[in-house]
Amino acid sequence: MKLASIHFYPVKSTAGHEVDEAEVQPWGLAGDRRYLITDADGKILTAREEPRLLACLARLDGDTLTLTGPHAEPLRVTPAAAMSTVSVWGTPVELTDCGEDAAAWLSELAGQPVRLKWLDDPTRRPVDPAYGRPEDRVSLADAYPLLLTSSASLARLNDWITETALERGEEAPEPLSMRRFRPNVVIDGVATPFAEDQWKRIRIGEIDFRVTKGCDRCVLTTVDPVTYTKGKEPIRTLSRHRKWDGKVWFGINLIPDTPGLITRGDSATIL
Repeated sequence: MKLASIHFYPVKSTAGHEVDEAEVQPWGLAGDRRYLITDADGKILTAREEPRLLACLARLDGDTLTLTGPHAEPLRVTPAAAMSTVSVWGTPVELTDCGEDAAAWLSELAGQPVRLKWLDDPTRRPVDPAYGRPEDRVSLADAYPLLLTSSASLARLNDWITETALERGEEAPEPLSMRRFRPNVVIDGVATPFAEDQWKRIRIGEIDFRVTKGCDRCVLTTVDPVTYTKGKEPIRTLSRHRKWDGKVWFGINLIPDTPGLITRGDSATIL
């Protein structure tokens, strides 16, 4: 098996992009999901509620964040000094506001008043103690430092989606892109689709990771990352083939045991 691709999302719930290599830190890929967007009430706003956020591409150059979108000129962001507490899926986290320019730029894109917030200290947010160690930390990802998916599982899912459509008298759809699932790392060469469900530890390059649990999927996967429109897939088909504990599942969550560098093409070994 090998590491087929690495995906990076500087601002939570905006478009990601691929990189050839990435530094793995205890709380995730360096710079990954260190920013998030809040609404007028100070609550997290994601592409689940506002798919237009996926039209924003955020890139990091050192410590400088640049936002690019279809509605305005690119904006370089500099976090301000003001801090506030934001509930990140139930955990209160102190975040730094990124100022009026970033707020105005993103508000125009989202069609509502929003603010951009930055996690200056990624050691603030602990991992769910039910699945991690007391010292484990996560940035602003949903729950865990990294998300892994496999090409074999996506291929099987796309076959199932085609079967579902044809059985219902619908036209066979185009295969879903892995972009729907917003992974950090994608593995090629897995012999059996969804074999990752059973993994406990994996080594990618020279970095060892613990597998915490499978990843339960939400309606964000139903948003087309190109058109930003919502559909029924893949939730409809996952509910048929991959539903248990009242949730649907695709991918696995990882916690790194050590920091280091991963590179596209690295070998991947189940431990």
